[in-house]
This record gives sequence, structure tokens and C-alpha cells, in this order.
Amino acid sequence: MDEMAETGYAPFNRTVDKTNRVLREIEEAHGWSAEQRNRSYAALRAVLHALRDRLSVEESAHLAAQLPLLIRGLYYDGWRPGAVPVKVNREEFLDRVSSGVNFEFQENTEDLVKTVLQALRKHITDGEWEDVKSSMPRDLASVLP
Repeated sequence: MDEMAETGYAPFNRTVDKTNRVLREIEEAHGWSAEQRNRSYAALRAVLHALRDRLSVEESAHLAAQLPLLIRGLYYDGWRPGAVPVKVNREEFLDRVSSGVNFEFQENTEDLVKTVLQALRKHITDGEWEDVKSSMPRDLASVLP
């Protein structure tokens, strides 16, 4: 087991630890080594941004409030609340994720999305997750675990 990061401030230590656990879970699911952390980070970022941009400002804020602090910062990075929600269907959503990932991967994009969201799902209440899914069109909701 990895040692917890030591930042000198307990809440920061916890958020670094939670973020590393999410990234490791993504890596393990895809057979990526720890040296390929850039892949799990890029996948996490691409999925978060595609999801964030599809949600209303209010729903996006509710979801973000449940994310670990460091992941919440990544979620909000570059966000333009005046430009959302971006109404995309399943295929367009997956295209957004695919274009946000800067490396070649063997899996299909839907599998990548599901892996990332399953890793994040542990930090989100059932009620909030159901709210997120219900705000999506049916074809897109089927991509969410």
C-alpha cells in the first residue's frame, strides 16, 4: 500500500490520497502502470469535463460538491457556466471524451467513461447520482454506471 501524501495539512493529505486512489483504480482497470499516471489523469479530466458541460449549472454544482477537493478543482478547471448545458447525445458525448484524451487506448471510449465514473461513484451519494442520470437523455444515461 502506498504511503499517504504528506502536505503538512490533513485535509490536503486526504484529498491527495483520495485522488491517487481514483487514478490507481482507473489504471488497474485498463492495465496501465503507475508510470502512466498521465493517462489516468487525462481520462479523468476528459470524462469530468464532458459530464460537467452536459449538466445544468445547478446540477453540476451539486455533483462537484461531493467530489474530493483536488478532483473538484480539476472538474471546475476551464468551466464556462454561461455556456452550459451543452446538449449532446451519447455519440457526441463519447466524441468529446475521446477528443479530450491525448493518447491512444485499446478500449472503446464507452468503457473508458464507465471505468472513470465507477471510480468516482464511490464519492457520490446514490441520490445525487440518480439526479445526474435523470438529467441526461436516455441514450446518454445508459453510458453512466
